[in-house]
Amino acid sequence: MRLFVGVDLPAEVAGNLERLLDRLRPAARIQWTTAQNLHITTKFIGEWPEERIEELKTALAAVRPRPAIGIHIRKVGFFPNPHSPRVFWCGIEAPELPPLAAETDDATAALGIARETRDFSPHLTLARIKEKLNLQPLREAIAALPSLDFGAFAAERFFLYRSQMRPGGSVYTKLAEFPLAPR
Repeated sequence: MRLFVGVDLPAEVAGNLERLLDRLRPAARIQWTTAQNLHITTKFIGEWPEERIEELKTALAAVRPRPAIGIHIRKVGFFPNPHSPRVFWCGIEAPELPPLAAETDDATAALGIARETRDFSPHLTLARIKEKLNLQPLREAIAALPSLDFGAFAAERFFLYRSQMRPGGSVYTKLAEFPLAPR
């Protein structure tokens, strides 16, 4: 099973981003993310044996309780840079999200899952860019946007997701939910 851990978006923010994608999609022939697949990854796990799924859920359930995490979605950009883009992203401002990502990394490392080697950089992947294209029409469409603020919310839980490759793109399924604060 191909797995990752992440935070889901509320309907209002997802709707704002869906309208953004609808507006920008005609400007570039790149691999756009579907709105229903937008999420904030806090830990990529990769392949994990199905027979050990309960062990993984137990480790994630042990992540330290904390208040809801304030998340603000705003701005867009390119990884690794605008001159040689591979990913088109939407920015995330959430000072309390990196500690959750670090603790998730610790919890999964205890099970033998490789630790992250790069600093945590929270973002929403809006599209992947697989070939060199003229992205000037996309840049112009971005410049014409009335706002680069897509909403804010308080994340009260995180999820374990399964990612399955399908002919039309990846399908993400929530396998478990983990509240941030005890109920």
